[in-house]
Amino acid sequence: MLSLQERYAPHNRCFGCGPSNEKGLRIRSFLEGDEVVARFRPEPHHEAFPGVLNGGICGALLDCHSNWAAAHHLMVKNGEATPPCCVTADFHVVLKRPTPLDGELLVKARVVESTADRAIVEATIEAGGKITATCRGTFVAVKEGHPAYHRW
Repeated sequence: MLSLQERYAPHNRCFGCGPSNEKGLRIRSFLEGDEVVARFRPEPHHEAFPGVLNGGICGALLDCHSNWAAAHHLMVKNGEATPPCCVTADFHVVLKRPTPLDGELLVKARVVESTADRAIVEATIEAGGKITATCRGTFVAVKEGHPAYHRW
């Protein structure tokens, strides 16, 4: 099954979610009910200190995954065939506990508010059934002239 990224942006080189960035995280986001869900297995080079995922990597996971939740939501809301290119306007990450490096992480995001061109998304990272990080952010569909316009 193709992820949102693979379906709509197969040539995207974003560090967090670009399928064509061989050194990136390559987040793969899927619709599951009213949420967008990704499963991610950290690698040793994502380590902050022994056994724990770097906080910046947590932020990148939450940022990119939330952006795709917003883009998909805006596509559906506006009756479009493809998602708009969205960028992060703001996001706030709370690292609630260490995120272990030794297992699969579950990243979940859902839109909690939206207008025609922006969405507010809440997201979490779970490890072993416990939430290790949360995020709330605003993601905006860009217009022609913005560097991210048609980047997908």
